[in-house]
Amino acid sequence: MPTGDRTAAFSRSSDPQPHKARTQAILRRHPEVREEIGKNPWSFTLVVVLVGLQLGLAWWIRAEPWWLILLVAYTVGAVADHGLFVLIHECAHNLIFRKRVANTLAGIAANLPSVLPTSVSFKRYHLKHHSYQGVYELDADIPSEWEARLVGRSPVRKALWLLLFPIFQMLRAFRITEVSLFDGWQITNMLVIFAVDAAIWLVLGPAAFLYLLASVFFSVGLHPVGARWIQRHWLVEDDGQETYSYYGPMNAVAFNVGFHNEHHDFPSVPWNRLPRLKKTAPEYYRDLRSHASWAKLLLQFVFDPELTLFSRMVRERQGTSAAGAASD
Repeated sequence: MPTGDRTAAFSRSSDPQPHKARTQAILRRHPEVREEIGKNPWSFTLVVVLVGLQLGLAWWIRAEPWWLILLVAYTVGAVADHGLFVLIHECAHNLIFRKRVANTLAGIAANLPSVLPTSVSFKRYHLKHHSYQGVYELDADIPSEWEARLVGRSPVRKALWLLLFPIFQMLRAFRITEVSLFDGWQITNMLVIFAVDAAIWLVLGPAAFLYLLASVFFSVGLHPVGARWIQRHWLVEDDGQETYSYYGPMNAVAFNVGFHNEHHDFPSVPWNRLPRLKKTAPEYYRDLRSHASWAKLLLQFVFDPELTLFSRMVRERQGTSAAGAASD
């Protein structure tokens, strides 16, 4: 059962993470959901379109004033980069192509406009998150304790934490010692992205680079789409539910990433089939709390003193999660 003060320390649970049991129950009652498992190669078309959009906008805005660069980055670039991040997530679960190598290369392609080399390392840490949800030593989605103490209840510090979220996320890598910081694929990812960064700076200029840099920080930070990080596993309600879905309209441009309970239950189901999964087994999802607005959640996180970085559930290491977490 959950215990702890969610404003001063992580809540703790002695129960297994909730997804494995629900997956098994759904499969027993609705074996037809197995038909939703598979690949969606059309997702790579979206990668090509969004990468082209971001690089095209960087070229178009290269001579514009800084305020317009930031405005376009916030309104368009953040949404495009967030979409690319969701597609990197699809690649991490090998949900685009059949071959693992092809998915890894597709993830690096989706990473091209994002300035920071994140695709390969994200896959390593994200699959640990699925297998060991809430295990502090293995789940990089859990804030570090020093992070939570530093940010505290302050609205200003919460806002700055969101704005600088990519930096804090990278620093957590040093806590997860079971994942290698560098391997051949990660070095390849770094070399490719830094080469693209250098080319953009030299060919298009620093203003274009600023646009891409601002887009990536807004896409995972102080922006409605950035509230997705709060939506997924923050204990917004003190009821022990540790995974929340979002069913609002932004799913249309975020490739259904809001269907987070569904994704954790069946990580081998691609983004376009997650709504169908929910419709197939509605009795398992309709009573779970969910979010309808990322913008509202963003404001709640920043200004509600009862919602802090400690508002997360942690547990001892207990084993792997739902079948198919690694997704072949």
